[in-house]
Amino acid sequence: MSMQRRPEQEVLLTPAEVAKLFRVDPKTVTRWAKAGKLTAVRTLGGHRRYRKSEVQVLLGIDAKEARNV
Repeated sequence: MSMQRRPEQEVLLTPAEVAKLFRVDPKTVTRWAKAGKLTAVRTLGGHRRYRKSEVQVLLGIDAKEARNV
C-alpha cells in the first residue's frame, strides 16, 4: 500500500521551515503573517502553519520546480 497524499490535502510548513526558505528569522515570518503578507493556519494547539503552495508562489517557484523542492 503506497502512502500518497490526496490532492485536497495541503502541505503545511512550520515557521522555522518557512524562515529557512527565505533565509530570515522565524519571528520575521510571524510578523509577515500579522501584516497580512502571508496566510497563517492555526493548528488545534494554536501553532501557526503556512501553506507550502503560498510560500512557493512568494518565492517565485513554479509548479514544475515545486515538485523538486
